[in-house]
This record gives sequence, structure tokens and C-alpha cells, in this order.
Amino acid sequence: MIPSPRTRTSPQRLLSGYAVGAFGFVVVVLGGWWFTLALGVMVHLGLLEYFRMARFKGIRPASKTTLVLVQLLLITTQWAHGGDAQVLGFSADLAAAVLPLSGAAICGWLLLQPLTGSIADIASSIFALFYLGFLPSYWIRLRDLTDPALAPRLSALTQAWPHLSSGMVSMLMACFLIVATDIGSYVIGRRYGRQPLSPISPGKTIEGALGGVACAALLGGAFAEVLGWNWGWAVGALLGVVVALFALVGDLTESMMKRDAGVKDSGDLLPGHGGILDRIDSYLFTPAVFFTVVTLLLPLIR
Repeated sequence: MIPSPRTRTSPQRLLSGYAVGAFGFVVVVLGGWWFTLALGVMVHLGLLEYFRMARFKGIRPASKTTLVLVQLLLITTQWAHGGDAQVLGFSADLAAAVLPLSGAAICGWLLLQPLTGSIADIASSIFALFYLGFLPSYWIRLRDLTDPALAPRLSALTQAWPHLSSGMVSMLMACFLIVATDIGSYVIGRRYGRQPLSPISPGKTIEGALGGVACAALLGGAFAEVLGWNWGWAVGALLGVVVALFALVGDLTESMMKRDAGVKDSGDLLPGHGGILDRIDSYLFTPAVFFTVVTLLLPLIR
């Protein structure tokens, strides 16, 4: 089966895409609480779309409680990893405890409702906490990294311009790898795509997915070489492959939820793109993977 040809990208879609990209770049450069605030707004809007899809399935999640607890999770993560912990006497252990405590609070809230929550209500609420709270919090951890060894060849620049931290460079690398995956998948899939990748998303092809992985691997290798990593090309390419695969998982996961809810888009906030979740689905699983690789693997090969 050959997937139906994709229509040409509309100017409205391009304009909104450029606007979102420019906004994302600005808040990444600013970092700190500005970045956390912007992330909190996007996550909040994404949660509203997620709960909307859940209600289409007859599920009654603890939406208000989860909305508040997700913001608490992001704020405590910034406190613990953004250099404010010592000033405020805040413990990183307490920040780590927010996730399980929030899960317990959600279950408690559902227990107090006139109509006791079901397994589906609990599962959808806890998944929302994980999907749009815990996973995005790794973007904050990644942005707040301060290890100069992550970008040894840029050490002179990072010292001259404090905003150019290893965390900012690492986060931009992660974002560009996701963008390379999207572009490679689109271009290769449109030109050479023949074999459908998954019935969940009929427009995606195996050839397009391989093209996205290849583009991310090439860009990852180039990034690692520029940053001065040991075994730069090999490690960077491997990281690019991993990021591309998890970006694909994030994309298909959101497509699976939309298909189950019977909606084409998660929302209509972004002209030509649908909702917030349609735009950030590839960015949800990847930060935890990227953060783990750069903080655990890179020290082993120095």
C-alpha cells in the first residue's frame, strides 16, 4: 500500500511553525525561570488538550488536581537544578519526591469524589502527570546543566558569555536533532516513501523514518565533533539515532491517543498544526534520554 501523497505545506502552517520555533529559541537562550514559565504554559495547554481527549472516551481524570501538581513539579525541578536550592535551603531530594507524592494526591482526590474514580480515571491522571509533567521536567534539568566538559571546545566562549552554558548548548543540540528527524522524515518520506510504518499514522513510511534517523545521526556526529567529545562522530551519531527513535515514539504515541479518541488534531490553537500536543509530541520522551546519555555515558568515555 502506497500512502496518499502529502499536500503542499500552507503559508499559514509555515508562519505558525516559524513563530513557535523562534519563540522556543528565545526562551531556551534566556533559560532559568523564563524558560520554566514558558514550559509551564505549554505543558498546561497540552494537558487541557489531553484531558479533552480523555473525556471523549468517557474517562473522568482528576484534571484540576493534575494541572496544579504538574506546575508544582516543574517549579520544584527548577528550584532544585537551577542554582536556587542552596539559597532557598531547598533539597533536590524533596523535588524528586514531588512525583510520587503527586501520584498519591491524585488517587486521594479521586477517592473523595461522589462517584469513585475508575481504573481508567486513575491511569489517565497518573499518565498525564508522567507524560506532561515528569518527562518535560527533563528539559529544565538539561537546560540547567553547568558541566563545561560537555562542550570542551566551547569553554572559552562559555566563559566570555555566561548565557552560552553547556546546558544551553546541550538543549539546542537536542532540539536540532528532533528538527533534523522531522525534516529528514518529511523529505525522504515524501520522495521515496512506499511502505507504511504504522496503521496508527498512515502518512508515515518506513523510508521516511529511516531518513529521519539518518539525518539525526549525521547532525549528532557533527555536533559532537564540534563540541569536542571523545569518539565524537560515533557517540554523536548514536545519540542522534536514539533521539530520532524516541521522537518517533512520542509522535506515534500522541497519534495513538488521537486515534483512540476519534479526533484528527488534539486542538486548534496553532493554525495549520492543530494543537499544542501535535506540535510538541516529539519533544516529550527525548529530553530524559538525551539527559541520561550526556550525564552518564559521556563521563565514561572521557
